[in-house]
Parts: sequence; structure tokens; C-alpha cells
Amino acid sequence: MVRRFASRRRVIAGMAGVLSSPMIASGIARAQANWPNKSVRYINPFPAGGATDVLSRRICQELSELTGQQFIVDNKGGSGGNAGTDTLAKSAPDGYTLGLLSIAPHAIAPTLYARLPFNADTDFTPISMFWSLPNILIVKLDIPATTVPELIALIKANPGKYSFASGGSGTTPHICGEMFKQRAGLNMFHVPYRGGAPALQDLLAGQIDTMFDNIPGPAAQVRAGKVRPLAVTSTERSPIAPEVPTMSEYMPGFQMTSWGGLCGPAGLPPAMVEKASALVKKALQSQALETAFLAQGATTLYRTPAETVAFRRSEEAMLAPIIKASGAKVD
Repeated sequence: MVRRFASRRRVIAGMAGVLSSPMIASGIARAQANWPNKSVRYINPFPAGGATDVLSRRICQELSELTGQQFIVDNKGGSGGNAGTDTLAKSAPDGYTLGLLSIAPHAIAPTLYARLPFNADTDFTPISMFWSLPNILIVKLDIPATTVPELIALIKANPGKYSFASGGSGTTPHICGEMFKQRAGLNMFHVPYRGGAPALQDLLAGQIDTMFDNIPGPAAQVRAGKVRPLAVTSTERSPIAPEVPTMSEYMPGFQMTSWGGLCGPAGLPPAMVEKASALVKKALQSQALETAFLAQGATTLYRTPAETVAFRRSEEAMLAPIIKASGAKVD
């Protein structure tokens, strides 16, 4: 019996030696260098049809063409992007589940939400930035206001009557709405949705009155004259809607842009991260992709992994006092 146990110990010890051998380490290194050698799941924590979906599918198309492997968008909306982001945080760090690094769950939620199922600073591996784009303030057509000052006067004359929608609590459209309320001293109520697309559908149906949204979402409806645009939230007018004023033309200093990038769960191998970052950089250099982004009102925004980490942290620090001053809070 003693000999049998001793034999088992020798077998286990031998297996441990094999698992820690240079051969295994070399195999892992080759697997990282050959990434991706199969399809990659890309989690977009917002529903299909919205701005993040349109832009994500375009960048994933480019990455698929560059690698010969499919980058498949998996929309997991809910809780202002927090649900899908949590799914990403709990995924295996093997490089085959990546996802959107978004301002809402990664820079706004840490201040807005009292409790989160993930830590934006430690539960992810930032890889690169993708894009930057403004929000746009739109109203339904039967709202008797054609400018921001007219809308402010209308809401002040009817406190508590008018609503503003967003693609979810903690999204930039939500915070834009809260900033608007605070800066103008307005009494209006927030209606959160599971994404910009369903919110826009209810505005078109007359169920809600106003909303901020990432500019690509309602762009087609604006061009078709089905909603009325009042302002964009960038410091300069948008190239896809140059006739629409900026919010800062009416409220100096009113500015907020949305952004997106690529990240994975914590613990992605550094060599894989560098390779993924290089792929994103190459994808963003595509003239066809840049043109497609500009058609949606977005601009490319490449950053290295280290720069992406610093960017996310700086955005959270910049947004925290704005969110706190707005009084917005989610338990």
C-alpha cells in the first residue's frame, strides 16, 4: 500500500513537471502569437440597432477581414450597459471573448451606481480606443419648440409635464439630460430604456417628449424629418448635421462626447493584448472605415493599451463631479 501511494506521488510529481516544462510554456506562447485562430465573440452591452451596434459591427467587419476569423457581435443590453459588461468581466481571459469598452459602464457607472457587480478599474484588460462621437438632443414633432431656449421656456411653463428618455441609466444621454435639467433649472422626468433604439421608437410613437442620443442612432430619422433636432453636445457642430447648433452655443461649457473601445476580461496575456491593439490600429487606418464612421458622426480614436487605461481613468475622474452635481444616483 505504501509503495502504491509512493507511486501515485511520483506520477503526480511527474505530471507537474511536464505541465511546468518549457515545452508547455512554448505552446502557450505559440497559441498567443497565433491569436486569433478561431471566431472571437465581441460583447456589445447595448441592444441591436443603436449607435454602439452600428459602429461595433463596422469595426468587427474590419477586424474579421484583417484576421480571416469572424468577430461576432453579441448584443447583451440592460442596466445601462452594466449587464453585458459584467458578462465580459466574468469571461475566460483567453482572447476569444472581447467586448466594448464604453463610457457608460466604464466611466459613468462607478460614480452613478451605489453597487456594481464589477470593478471598472481591475476587472478588465483595456486594449484600445475605437471612436468618439457626440450626442444629439431631439424632440417629437408636436413639441412646440424649435430651439433650445424655446424648449427650456416650454418646460419651465409646464413643470413636471415633459419627459426625457435615454438608452439607460448611466449612459451619456442620461447624464446629458441630467446636466440639461440642472443647468436650465428644469422639472422633467427621466425614462430609461434598454438602449437608444427602443427609446427612439417610443419618441417616434409620441410616448415620450425629448431625448438625448448618440448621434448615429436617430440620424436617419432626423434626415427624414420624423424628429426635430435641437442641438449636439460636442464643442463643434457635427459634420453630418452642420445645421444643428451645439449645446454650448446656448449654454457655454455644456459638452459631453461618448466613446467606445476594445477590452477583455482581466488577465489577458500581454502578448495577445499587444497583437489585438496592433490589429485595431491597422483597422482604424482603413479609409473605408474612417468614411463609414464619419457618415455616422463618429471620429476614430486609437490609443495604445497603456493610453487606454489612462484615458478611462481620466474620463471617470472628469465625469464624477458632473454626475454628483446633477444629483443622479442609482441604488
